Amino acid sequence: MEIIELRPDHWEDVRTIYLHGIATKQATFQTDAPSWEDWDKGHLSELRYVALIDGVVAGWAVLSPVSSRCVYAGVTEVSVYIHESYRSKGVGKVLLQKLITESEANNIWTLQSGIFPENVASIALHEKLGFRTIGYREKVGKMDGIWRDTVLMERRSKITGQD
Repeated sequence: MEIIELRPDHWEDVRTIYLHGIATKQATFQTDAPSWEDWDKGHLSELRYVALIDGVVAGWAVLSPVSSRCVYAGVTEVSVYIHESYRSKGVGKVLLQKLITESEANNIWTLQSGIFPENVASIALHEKLGFRTIGYREKVGKMDGIWRDTVLMERRSKITGQD
């Protein structure tokens, strides 16, 4: 497995994996993948990675700012998506660990994830890598007309953001 920076030419594979995640109804409230231009604007350009296995994009991980306010510059939201053929093979762990390492090198002190409580694999992965549950958002959004909850998880850096 090779972890490299996500480039625009990976977009079609990234989009396909995202659409598979959307189809599970356990990964996001989104109902369709955006255009490259919209997706590109919403994610930090320096913290985007794909996992390649035998040259195939097996998954991707990125960070998004949680706010445009400067005080929150070191707080980001995590997105990790794995191709359905590569789930439960350690790809998510490698990608999330890469995000953690690189986020700290870029002075990011807090990583957040909002995860559907039914997505036990994602919650377990985040816990393995030092995330903790800090809250539960009840009926935070509707999917197919049904209110859904999310678990809010957070990982605080022990390296950066400490005074």
